[in-house]
Amino acid sequence: MKRIYLDHAATTPTDPEVVKEMEIYFNKRFGNPNSIHSFGQETREAIEEARKKVAHLIGAEPSEIIFTSGGTEADNHAIKGVAWANQKRGNHIITSQIEHHAVLHSCRFLESQGFRVTYLPVDKYGLIDIVDLEKAITDQTILITIMHANNEIGTIEPIKEIAEIARKREIYFHTDAVQTVGNIPLKVKELGVDMLSMSAHKFYGPKGVGALYLKKGVKIISLIDGGGQERNRRASTENVPGIVGIGKAAELAEKRLIQNEEDGTIRMRDKLIKGISHGVENAYLNGHPINRLPGNVNFCFEFVEGESILLNLDMEGIAASSGSACTSGSLEPSHVLLAIGLPPEMAHGSLRLSLGKGNTEEEIDYVLEVLPRIIKKLRELSPFKGSWKRVR
Repeated sequence: MKRIYLDHAATTPTDPEVVKEMEIYFNKRFGNPNSIHSFGQETREAIEEARKKVAHLIGAEPSEIIFTSGGTEADNHAIKGVAWANQKRGNHIITSQIEHHAVLHSCRFLESQGFRVTYLPVDKYGLIDIVDLEKAITDQTILITIMHANNEIGTIEPIKEIAEIARKREIYFHTDAVQTVGNIPLKVKELGVDMLSMSAHKFYGPKGVGALYLKKGVKIISLIDGGGQERNRRASTENVPGIVGIGKAAELAEKRLIQNEEDGTIRMRDKLIKGISHGVENAYLNGHPINRLPGNVNFCFEFVEGESILLNLDMEGIAASSGSACTSGSLEPSHVLLAIGLPPEMAHGSLRLSLGKGNTEEEIDYVLEVLPRIIKKLRELSPFKGSWKRVR
């Protein structure tokens, strides 16, 4: 049976070159990078070389990169760290209703600590309204945090415009770029952001390591107390193999972007969208039709449940998801799909296909052959069978 992986938004396979680069730091170059002897100094050099590679990928200075355990920690550090460090200036934060839970839960925690949070609505494509953002700003606003691109529906937000508003009002701006770093061209100076979160396993690096871009001059406090690692910004002995891995993954990602390899992914994405739209009745594309991630395809299908679609696709050898991997065990409909205006019953019938660098045209053809058949079978079994016939 064919095995086709279309869940790259959840995680990507670690590139063999990344694994090879990491291996030596598990057993041969194993020194603590904070030790002064040669064993420690060679791992310290490896960390700083990785920092340069990550910084170069996003157009930052090496000193502006803090290594973390992943995107979730980077989000928490940016949001809580800035809020607590600047609470004498104000206590108001602005975010959107479709953020990753790492952002939403951080904001809700801060609300329990006396901060006020405005959750901006989005339109049917998942875009925030710049006018709504400007109206939400008060003299107490200290932080705006809006994701670069949504992990479920793929919509890319107007980050440059948001950053310009934040800069004029002297408000810190953070963006969760976990889905975009390494997957689309991105330079922090061009975007105008003060902070940016990333995660290695979204661009063919290892799990358990990420980074936070922190622009020079941003007033922030550390969330983890302990030693003086990461220039006193993130205590704990460094994950040397993981950091080497994110560095190599960043280096390889930059090469792919220079070679415009995402163009092939966009072509296959559009083929999937067109094929599903034409091949399945009562199927609705979620997210912006143009301003979306290169590999993101997200549909809702009436009269079927997303979990049933996933199980049937898996039996055909196709791995996909119905939304964020972090909430895949939840029975609740996606908060993102509800925010763009879908009723709960429609939100339960969602499917996310996310492409990566290993996918082929033949695999897309196979999906377009299998998926309509699965939807038809599930609709025949659906308790809404009568409603389905009436709609047709």
